Amino acid sequence: MTRKFEHIIAIPADPNDGEDRDVTEAVLLQALREREQRGRGAQRAPTKQQVTLRLDQDILAKFRATGPGWQSRINDALRSVSP
Repeated sequence: MTRKFEHIIAIPADPNDGEDRDVTEAVLLQALREREQRGRGAQRAPTKQQVTLRLDQDILAKFRATGPGWQSRINDALRSVSP
């Protein structure tokens, strides 16, 4: 996946913070490239399968409102009613 970084600008240091440093566009671009290269990688032993699933908006909103891990909670709910 190739991303465009033209919208990135330099971030000046906070003059009120003695430990803060200027961040140049070049440093930001390098950090973004390194982050993109790291990635999560493939699972060693794939246990889950990515699927597309249509859910009612209210159900999805309720799970999302519970915060991070909502997808796992949907999985747990489905597992609890599976035969």
